[in-house]
Amino acid sequence: MVEPAFGPPVTVALTGASGAQYGLRLIEALVAANREVWVMISKAAHLVISTETEVRLPAQPERLAEALSERSGAASGQIRCFAREDWMAPVASGSGAPSAMVICPCSTGTLSAVATGASNNLIERAADVALKERRQLILVPREAPLSAIHLEHMLGLTRLGAVILPAAPGFYHQPRTVEDLIDFIVARILNQLGIEHRLMPRWGDPASP
Repeated sequence: MVEPAFGPPVTVALTGASGAQYGLRLIEALVAANREVWVMISKAAHLVISTETEVRLPAQPERLAEALSERSGAASGQIRCFAREDWMAPVASGSGAPSAMVICPCSTGTLSAVATGASNNLIERAADVALKERRQLILVPREAPLSAIHLEHMLGLTRLGAVILPAAPGFYHQPRTVEDLIDFIVARILNQLGIEHRLMPRWGDPASP
């Protein structure tokens, strides 16, 4: 049996900020775009997911991959999940397979850890690898108001080449549902990754859906 061919992997990490819906929807969109998806979900993110949504996800990586695959319609092997301290995961080393990384949502604690190179868990280490290897790193914070500490960390990461993409949806596409607002942010993430999508029209493009 021939294994399905997926596009280059994208690492998606969900951390303990509000906005779990953005990360879950991003995984669905990447699966629909036929990309391999490497997923990490922090302990706090599991709590947020259970609080903000009706989704219940197991913590064990293999079971988590099965649950996310069933939820998103992913093909066998399209989603891989890694535990908090799986230091043998490809994202833990610069010699591993290259992968763009999105932390969505990104808690201010994770933002701080990435900005200071803490690398206390696999999510933080994977982001550190992305920075040192000059790979694409997108952070999607959702916090208000922002303190000077948060802003300084965002500025520092931007200077290092990361993209700070706040979960602040626009309204020029006249959203009618919460899902429309979620898709706005996910579409912006996909645009940064250079991945085609049909989640919302592009500004000024009459040919867009």
